[in-house]
Amino acid sequence: MKLAWILWLASVLPPPAADSLCLSTTLYLEARDQSVQGQQAVAEVALRRRDSGLWGDSVCSVVTARKQFAPTIVSPNTRLTNTEAWAESVTIALEAERNWALPVGERNEIVPGASHFLAHAIAFPSWRNSYQVATIGDHTFLRVQSLKPRGS
Repeated sequence: MKLAWILWLASVLPPPAADSLCLSTTLYLEARDQSVQGQQAVAEVALRRRDSGLWGDSVCSVVTARKQFAPTIVSPNTRLTNTEAWAESVTIALEAERNWALPVGERNEIVPGASHFLAHAIAFPSWRNSYQVATIGDHTFLRVQSLKPRGS
């Protein structure tokens, strides 16, 4: 599957299905070589950002915000070819969405308060020295800004 096709499909699906597809795609592109916990942490950052509304009102708008996540950084011609990794990304994305739908005090948060993450081997953003929440695999999760859910 080509990334461009997946993003087109997400644009025509109803919002809950589109968000699951966008989150799965992001996990695949950002963290398919990471542990389950590392993929869950990436999902948590995307879901926390969605709740804040600063990058958009849906997971798709968050992960396709300019230069924020892999779907806008890699080529639209990128092919998602590892079917095992894709299946795992879908499973983890769906589980992360179910977890995030729980009341705040009942969620299992992997990287509490993390608003950003980076892979030190390939990224050198200006905010890389922010408060480190956790390092999982080769990703470091940071609290660059305090994100509050809209309306709180």
